[in-house]
Amino acid sequence: MKRSEINAAIRNAEKMTQAYGWAMPDFAAWTPEDHKADPERHRWLSERQIGWDVTDFGQGDFARRGLVLFCVRNGLDGVPSERPYAEKLLFVGVDQETPFHAHRQKLEDIIVRGGGTLCVEFSRDGAVTPSSGEGITDIAMIDGTPVPAHDRVHRLRAGQSITIPRGLQHRFWGEGEPVFVAEVSQRNDDKGDNYFLEELGRFSEIEEDEPPYRLLWNEKIAS
Repeated sequence: MKRSEINAAIRNAEKMTQAYGWAMPDFAAWTPEDHKADPERHRWLSERQIGWDVTDFGQGDFARRGLVLFCVRNGLDGVPSERPYAEKLLFVGVDQETPFHAHRQKLEDIIVRGGGTLCVEFSRDGAVTPSSGEGITDIAMIDGTPVPAHDRVHRLRAGQSITIPRGLQHRFWGEGEPVFVAEVSQRNDDKGDNYFLEELGRFSEIEEDEPPYRLLWNEKIAS
């Protein structure tokens, strides 16, 4: 993925947060120089996978398959004093797919905060055994109402939310206009808890065609 695409995607996400009056933490606006000036805080954020995240899932077509995320809070696995929960913002483009994937550990709620319609679809294929030991369910939950997960596309408007069962393959995309989405979940691990239905990459190789506007959480500080 080109750095210019990443920069443009983050700028668009920032505009969306401003349009919806969503205040961001100070480090959301950090430049690479700000990260370099505060290496201890940079390390703390990076270890917890907190900050900006832009991916094209290794497909080279961000508009078709891609996602912009900002992790607001998260904890470290296996550390009792750490947060057992996470919060993210997701910025989903029109017809921009986040491909089928499942989580063994993470139970999550996807909440539409504004914009267009979020379309969520589940697959019976590729389920993974939840780490909790529970079975795979065919039922999702939309704002307290159990709904069959399969054989339909769930279309969520602003204010609605869906609980994604552990182990169940799911994908989503935007419809009508870009969608501003929040995610609240158990502790998040994007390095080890994404099980894609296809052979895909969670993180993109970056072609440095221009300087970075914001660093992604998994990037190191340039020396």
